[in-house]
Amino acid sequence: MTNLDWLGIAQQLQAIAQTGLTYSQNVYDTERYEQLRAVSVDILHRLTDEPVDKLTRLFATETGYQTPKVDVRAVVFRGTEEVLMVQEKVDGNRWTLPGGWADIGLTPKEVAVKEAREETGLAVEAVRLLALFDKKLHGHPVEPWYVYKCFILCRVVGGAIQSHTLETGEVRWVHESEIPALPLSEARATAAQLAAMFRFARQPELPTLCD
Repeated sequence: MTNLDWLGIAQQLQAIAQTGLTYSQNVYDTERYEQLRAVSVDILHRLTDEPVDKLTRLFATETGYQTPKVDVRAVVFRGTEEVLMVQEKVDGNRWTLPGGWADIGLTPKEVAVKEAREETGLAVEAVRLLALFDKKLHGHPVEPWYVYKCFILCRVVGGAIQSHTLETGEVRWVHESEIPALPLSEARATAAQLAAMFRFARQPELPTLCD
């Protein structure tokens, strides 16, 4: 079995444990679900090298029926050969599209607009959903959460690029030809996903991609 297989097992165990802890009314069942969550945390620790205590705290705050987390990326083109990219400080200044976790109370388009403004200084308008991906199918590094990724086309309507923000280092327009040599934050966007986005720049009529 591959690490990806084990990741899927650990995530399923965590989901079962969380649901059981939410709805169980029997103390013995609760103990078993807590043990099941501990097993899932141990597997995730071995896969990700994240400390057991950190993983336990993360999952202990989750309640109710577990659903995927949602990551939203703003795709902003300049012409057909350049895209707006940022350096993620928390990932060693590797490059990615502006974005982050979806916020409660905001639509996916609103999240894309907010993240673009916070991370680049540009005011953008969200246009359309380009892709909705299941992260496990796209070669991302292993991480504890099960994640869906939204890529939303945006266009600039104002503002100015900021050289640095709280979350990002350099912010700039990146030519498609530069991407193979860039250190990418692959937890956020892979080279293959960026290539797929550039196809939309050249063929905006393409249908939305969905796993």
